[in-house]
Amino acid sequence: MEPLDETLSGQAQVWKHMFAVADSMALKCAVELRIPDIIHSQAGGPVTLAQIASRFPTPSPKTAYLARVMRLLVRKNIFSAHRDGGEMLYGLAPSSRWLLQDASHLSLAPMVLLQGHPTVVSAWHYLGDCVKDEGSAGFKRANGHDLWDLQLENPEYNRIFNDAMACTNKFMMKAIVDACKEGFERVGSLVDVGGGTGVAVAEIVRSYPHIKGINFDRPNVIADAPVCGGVSHVGGDMFEAIPSADAVFMKWILHDWNDEDCVKILKNCKKAIPEKNGMVLIAEVVLQPEGDGLFDETGLVLDLLMITHTGGKERSELEWKKILEEGGFPRYNIVQIPSLLSVIEAFPL
Repeated sequence: MEPLDETLSGQAQVWKHMFAVADSMALKCAVELRIPDIIHSQAGGPVTLAQIASRFPTPSPKTAYLARVMRLLVRKNIFSAHRDGGEMLYGLAPSSRWLLQDASHLSLAPMVLLQGHPTVVSAWHYLGDCVKDEGSAGFKRANGHDLWDLQLENPEYNRIFNDAMACTNKFMMKAIVDACKEGFERVGSLVDVGGGTGVAVAEIVRSYPHIKGINFDRPNVIADAPVCGGVSHVGGDMFEAIPSADAVFMKWILHDWNDEDCVKILKNCKKAIPEKNGMVLIAEVVLQPEGDGLFDETGLVLDLLMITHTGGKERSELEWKKILEEGGFPRYNIVQIPSLLSVIEAFPL
């Protein structure tokens, strides 16, 4: 018989993971109710429950329910709290500052809303089915459309998705443009493949004004792209052809696709750039399955997200090396940046 403490510890672990969904839903609740912004408007706190609830657009918010949600989020270090007499006062913590929706702040709030969206959550229920049958991804099984087609069919979901991608660009691109300075300084033109509304390439051009930027994505995506100096928006299909440039940039694109599709995309990248001095910059997770870094576990979770949502995968360095070589890029260099992502600089010669 196992020692009692090990048995209880194992049981406790199962309970914890079983109800981990409550953590993400509580986080989504805080973003939807704009609780971080309400506290921030009071100089970051401390504020009472009543002060928070008074800002909700409803005549009779359930303060007792709010207290219970905040109790969990405080325990998870999303908010800070201390008792003053008989009343609990709440403030922002480092985590909740990443949930502010004020445009002047770096924020993950749009990504929280995307990952908590019913269409996204429903796909997770098909993880077991995806393991049993390598057919369509769980997202299509749950929603009747794959992720890309749903964006075409549902403008509201398309907006939520694009907002989520744009919010990560705002802070990840700062790390990327700083870390890859040598590469960006030597190219005159750059095409961002799958660039969404153009936030990423706009940041590159803003940091390196000599670069002619091309934001390349599906026509329905660039239809919502704002005008940005130094950047042109081009609609198309990366599986057919990619606009010519000195360099290709791709952030969070290849992880959506299986190895065969990635090789097709990389071969089109190779056709789009000069053979001698061309370069592809790939901003992606480089898995460290045994690692204990800040983002290593998140990389493994994202890998399961790829199973259920796109049929793609996150990759280790050896897996990246394989598809790069098959796609025509035998030489590469991995640049570590202070982010969930790394940058892979790949060269055709």
